Amino acid sequence: MKIALDAMGGDKAPLVNIIGAKDALALYPRIEKIFLVGDEEVLKQDCKKHQLTDPRVEIVHAPEVVEMHESGAKTLRSKKKSSIAVATELVKSGIADAVVSAGNTGAAVATATLKLRTLKGVERAGIASPIPNEHGICNLLDAGANPEATAKHLVTYAIMGAIYSNHVMGVKNPVVGLMSNGEEDEKGNTLTKETFILLKELEKAGKCPFTFKGNIEGHDLFETKIDVALCDGFTGNIILKSCEATAKAMSKWLKLEFKRNPFRVLGAAMSRGVFKAVKQRSSYESYGGSPLLGVNGVCIIAHGGSSALAMQNAIRVGMETVEQSVNPHIEEALEALT
Repeated sequence: MKIALDAMGGDKAPLVNIIGAKDALALYPRIEKIFLVGDEEVLKQDCKKHQLTDPRVEIVHAPEVVEMHESGAKTLRSKKKSSIAVATELVKSGIADAVVSAGNTGAAVATATLKLRTLKGVERAGIASPIPNEHGICNLLDAGANPEATAKHLVTYAIMGAIYSNHVMGVKNPVVGLMSNGEEDEKGNTLTKETFILLKELEKAGKCPFTFKGNIEGHDLFETKIDVALCDGFTGNIILKSCEATAKAMSKWLKLEFKRNPFRVLGAAMSRGVFKAVKQRSSYESYGGSPLLGVNGVCIIAHGGSSALAMQNAIRVGMETVEQSVNPHIEEALEALT
């Protein structure tokens, strides 16, 4: 198991990437190599500072960094030696099994799509982002890779998301729902209506590697047994960021209210274990990263504000995706449709 880590990617790079790699190496002895990709001198100094001396670490020099505000597509031409480009090239050449990055999402998607290409039968890749709900994990797909999806793209996402849920998350019969503005069959816009028809036809033909729930609404993401929630990348990215903002706002409001008087402070202290459990369940750190499904290689995209724990878990997600042979299973499932 060899992981290429974009060590310069993320708001807190390279610190969290180095510590995350160090922790991952300590926890997962089956890792054969972690390639830290970025400015060689900076990485050498920081590895020494944080006592990352594991012989399984290899620094690969990349002189350029894609900043978070830059256009992902443009950097493909202007920064060909960026850390994300060099890290992805390691996967393309077969030197590494997976690339992990908390850097510019657009650059990660564009670079992986260009260098690794897509799997047979896949037109557009999609990001599967985990959202915790009452029944486990719901993967929102697509969470931002393809903002102008077609119905055919969403059908492919349904299959890829179901394969990922099955093989990586251990869900035997994944349930797929289509995000819409109502649960009734006739609800939705042109995209969702066309997708609904295609999925029903697939279901009728007995070719679904999942159970199709039908149309779902926002509350279903948290209340209903849904393993994959389908939508275009434009909608998915808005949903994901809205969920993150709501969670942060609720946390802030609770802290403010508990501090209003001593009795509330005492109540908060007594409930500390509950709050800690809820925070852990809802925190992106626990889930690490989101796979870019559909590219001919494994690419894990982590949150830009990732901590060291999040990066450790992003590396774990990359390992699991490789170990469970997700891509061959996706190709097999898509081939069965023809």
